[in-house]
Amino acid sequence: QVQLVESGGGLVQAGGSLRLSCAASERTFSRYDMAWFRQAPGKEREFVAAISWSGRSTYYANSVQGRFSISRDNAKKMVYLQMSSLKPEDTAVYSCAARSPGSLSYPYDYDYWGQGTQVTVSS
Repeated sequence: QVQLVESGGGLVQAGGSLRLSCAASERTFSRYDMAWFRQAPGKEREFVAAISWSGRSTYYANSVQGRFSISRDNAKKMVYLQMSSLKPEDTAVYSCAARSPGSLSYPYDYDYWGQGTQVTVSS
């Protein structure tokens, strides 16, 4: 069982940056692919970015490509989402998720989820 806790959300002006963090409890954290998802009010949950268990591969949604960067530190059992050039449409609750290794471009079958952290981008 992997427990995930996100942090780092907040209020930022358009064009600004934020770094989200996700702390994992599981000592076998390095065996899991990790991803970030987001859900805006009244909308379905949306895939944002994923990183392989080794950290060697990443995959991004078109809407954040070039602006967001996902990374991980397996020794610290942490995954990060660096967000830059933020837009009001990036406003959402951001959650991290974990699953057994698979194709990063197939953003499904994530088994473990955090509670999420709110990101609000003002115009």
